[in-house]
Amino acid sequence: MAKDDDRTNKPEEAGKWGTAGKSSGKNNKNGKGKESKTDRRIDKVLQLAADSIDTIDSSASVPERLARAAKSSELLSAVWSLPPAQRLMFHHGMQVTDVEGDSTPGFDGNKEDAEKFISISASEIARYQRLMYANGVKGSTRRLLIVLQGMDASGKGGIVRHVFSQGDPMGIHYHGFGKPTAEELDHDFLWRVKRELPKPGWIAVFDRSHYEDVVMPHVYGTYPEDVWRARYDQINDFERELAASGCAILKIFLVVSQEEQKKHFLGRLDDPTKFWKFDISDLEARDRWDEYMFAWQEVFEKTSTAAAPWYLVPADNRWYSRAVVSELLRTTLKNMNMTWPPLEPEVDPDEVRRRLAGGAA
Repeated sequence: MAKDDDRTNKPEEAGKWGTAGKSSGKNNKNGKGKESKTDRRIDKVLQLAADSIDTIDSSASVPERLARAAKSSELLSAVWSLPPAQRLMFHHGMQVTDVEGDSTPGFDGNKEDAEKFISISASEIARYQRLMYANGVKGSTRRLLIVLQGMDASGKGGIVRHVFSQGDPMGIHYHGFGKPTAEELDHDFLWRVKRELPKPGWIAVFDRSHYEDVVMPHVYGTYPEDVWRARYDQINDFERELAASGCAILKIFLVVSQEEQKKHFLGRLDDPTKFWKFDISDLEARDRWDEYMFAWQEVFEKTSTAAAPWYLVPADNRWYSRAVVSELLRTTLKNMNMTWPPLEPEVDPDEVRRRLAGGAA
């Protein structure tokens, strides 16, 4: 059973939603922003971070490359006026309906700045991914589960493509959860989720997840209330055990406005290459918008815990939401404090070199 102490509390630094973030979002609605000292500082910081990245794989010594990587990481963190992990974490008293989809809290740059940040961050994420994979090969249980949720057209797919643009397919597992199959319905609701969990050293990305098994019956009444309400505690126990076993959990809800969703729906109807994305059931969900928001609010209140907090990310500006998820992922991996696995004890480097020197080319 979940304890109240496990739930996430209101961070003192966050303040009221949308104060700084709203103004940034309005100024940068089309990614143009305002000329300011802050913008020029971001340009400088991003350029320094890019320069550090460019020299990491050069002929410099290993200590020098590691130092440059650390410098680049430090510079990337400096881009944010307040870290997303701090600014966007759900806390009790926070309302999802108060989150403005077109706001950009914590980020004072524009679309171009965000795209530069995502590109540089992707390189660091890829290094951390390889590091975690190497540790998994050598027996570590460290791994990462990313849960992406949001209303239709909130940008979940684009997040995956952009954030993992430099990732290695060997070590990343993506799975989209749809309506349960007949086989899945014959099992406990977590059965299909457990089958897709990340292996040691891997990152698993869930496009929708076990949370659909609470929200959908809440909205549509497909299960008795006592059945789906009991799932809150089951989910908390499941995620707590998962975290205790070495799996970090990153849960993200992309907050898109109804107006932005409408724009994307109409865009799908106008573009033959996007016809496949449109489903008439999307309109039914849209008609029940308030019911969905009420259901998700309860999810956040019941399942945002110290082991697996929720982050509510404004998503009208795709460049902003992608930058936020990049930063959340980058810092999550960084905070795992992993190191490269050493050689096995039985491996003598000098002996290996002698054997290679005396063998055939």
